[in-house]
Order: sequence, then structure tokens, then C-alpha cells
Amino acid sequence: MMDLALFKVFSMTAIVVLKALINPFFTVVIVLVWAQYRRMQGTKMTLFGVRESALRLTALALAYGVVGGFLGSLLMVLFGVTINEVGIGWLWGIAILLMLFHPRFLCFSYAGGVLSLVSLALGYPQVNIPGLMGLVAVLHFVESVLILLSGHRDPLPVYVRNQAGRVVGAFNLQKFWPIPLAVMTIFPGAAQQLAGDIIRMPEWWPLIRPWGALSSQEITYSVLPVIAALGYGELAITCLPRERAKRSAVHLAVFSSVLLGLSVLASHHPQLSVLPALFSPLGHELIIYLGRREELQGAPRFVSPASGVMVLDVIKGSPAHRAGIRAGDVIRRIGDYPVSFRRDLAQLLESGAETLTVEFTTGLKTKRRKILRQKPGLPVGLITAPEPGDLPNVDYLKGGPLPGLLRRFRRRLRPK
Repeated sequence: MMDLALFKVFSMTAIVVLKALINPFFTVVIVLVWAQYRRMQGTKMTLFGVRESALRLTALALAYGVVGGFLGSLLMVLFGVTINEVGIGWLWGIAILLMLFHPRFLCFSYAGGVLSLVSLALGYPQVNIPGLMGLVAVLHFVESVLILLSGHRDPLPVYVRNQAGRVVGAFNLQKFWPIPLAVMTIFPGAAQQLAGDIIRMPEWWPLIRPWGALSSQEITYSVLPVIAALGYGELAITCLPRERAKRSAVHLAVFSSVLLGLSVLASHHPQLSVLPALFSPLGHELIIYLGRREELQGAPRFVSPASGVMVLDVIKGSPAHRAGIRAGDVIRRIGDYPVSFRRDLAQLLESGAETLTVEFTTGLKTKRRKILRQKPGLPVGLITAPEPGDLPNVDYLKGGPLPGLLRRFRRRLRPK
């Protein structure tokens, strides 16, 4: 009986997710995601003269987003997460305000924690803290799965300055996913008063109990389509993008699982609501801090070696990519000529030969492969790591606009 009820609920959830897919606003979100990928590819074109299809990246993001939407919807239904009294308007307002201090604060972990703590301290606005924290936890868990599946794909190679002041090679891992969701809402009253099938759920459900006055009323659950979007941004300096994305996904999954558990606990014991409210911003800040410290203070992976030229990235489908050269390889020779600096590599690659023999090392292995070009002089698709004297081409340590405005305001107030 229980399995039949859950099957009916999951089937209904799948139908609602499909309805979200044909929602006109979902098309708007897809266009916004496409615009972000188009901007990123414009940056790659500016830095390295290479442009990839933003449409292809958007299509992949849509496919992964639909998978994430189904997963998130099933988790919300399973745990009983509802959107009743979670203060969506307040949540967005606080998130936008925090973004003025730093772009990474545009995250419901911080905004949800602040909103919950204010509600606990002042009694206003009235917020369903377990429901809000459960929503944040499920969205972050979905994000962790999407990061694991696709966070490492199509990274942007960049030069950055680490905390030691050295310019090193890195990858900007930045992703955006449109998410169609089925989210539950609560209606006071018996199910017979509403149209539709009545599904008898097991006694243990929902894990996150109704909040406030609704906890003592006879209520009915319904499932509605909701449109959302998730984003991910990080730097891979000490390791390859796949490894960095895997670490981030694991850390985020642990954070979201703990937050979800605290949300369930708070729904049964409202006096413990301060626990998820505190853990949401502090736990998220901890995983951000640990990740950044590891990348900015750790040993950089993509730097100029003692001999040869290190490859930072290889353009997909290029002659170098077809030859088997990958990020982190070190090119030692082109033909019979040794390579020590980027200028040596450039001079040898600019020769009129259609076929070039390249010797490079991958880890401890030395390989010799042929680079075949359709026409003499065409680019082979190599992006090299920075050498001494190179400058960073991006700055990912800048904060939001508000601190800068405050600094300029204080300078104006100082007596001349």
C-alpha cells in the first residue's frame, strides 16, 4: 500500500515537472542561461581567439537541468518540503542585498540563514524555518549532483594571481542550469474539498512536518510547477577541473545532507530551529573557505616548468587535441628542435609544414605524436601555461560594488 502511494506521488511529480518544461517562463530562463554562456565564450574569444558554441553548452545545461529537476522534485516530495510561509520575497531581497557585498553571497544559504535568524530574534517576518532550510538543502544537493556530472566540462582557461603573488594557470569552472521543479504547497481543509485524486500517504510522511498553525489543522498537499536556476563557479588551480569539481560536489553534498537532517529535526522540535538557521550560512561559508584556501594557497598545477612548455588547455577537435595532447602535458620538442619557452613553440608551429612531430610528457611517460594540419600555418589549438613576466588576465578576488563605493566615499570625506 505504501509503495503504491509513493509510486502515485512520484508519477504525479513527474507530470508536474513536464508541465514546468512547457511553461513560458522556463523559456525565458533558458535564454538567460544561453546569454551567460555566450558571455563566457566571448571572454574565451577575447583571451585566446577561440569561440565555442553557446547553443551547444545551453543544450547540455538544459539536459542536466531536467535530470536535476526530477531529482530535486522527488526529494522535496519525499521529505515533505513545501513553499508555504518560506518568505520567497524576503529571501530574494536579502540575497540581492548581500550580493552588493560580494557576488558569491547571491545564494539562498546565506539569505535563508539571515532571514531565519531575524525571524527567530524579532518574530517578524513569520517564516517556516524547517521548510525554508529544507528547500535550501534540496537545491544544494541537486547542485552537488550537477557539479559532479558536468561541473568540469568546458572550463575557461585563465591566468590568475594566487595569494603568494605568483601568476599561475587555472580553470574557471562556471556553470548555469535551468531547473524545472515540482514543489508542494499546503491548502487548509480536507482533501474532499479539492478536485483530483486522493492519495493516502504512510504515517511517517512527511519527514518535515507542517509549521505553525498548519501543524494542528487538517490540511491537503498539492504539487505545483516552479521554475528555478542553479549556478556554480570555482577556480581549479592546484588540480584538473574534474578533480576540483568532484571535491566540490562531495563537500556540497555533505553540507546539504546535514542541513536537511537539521531541518527535519527542527520541524519536530521547533525550539531547535536555530540550528539549521546557523548552520546554513556558516556551513556554506566553511566549504567555500576550505575550497578557496586549498586552491589559492596550495601548490599550483599549471606553471612554467624547468624545461619545456606546459599546456594549460587544448581546444577540442583541434590538431593538437586529435594528437592526444591534454592539459598538464609538457611539450619538450617539435621535430628535432627542443622547446624551452612559448616563443620557441610559436616559431616552430608557425612553420609551413602540414605535419609536425611533437614530443611531450604526460606524467612520467614521454610520447611522440604527429600533429596534422589541414593547411600549413593554421593554429594547432594549444593554450600554454603562464611564464615569468606574464600578467593575470582576470581577477576573481574582487568583491561586490558596495565595499568599493564605501571606500571611495571615505576617501572623499578625508580632509585634504
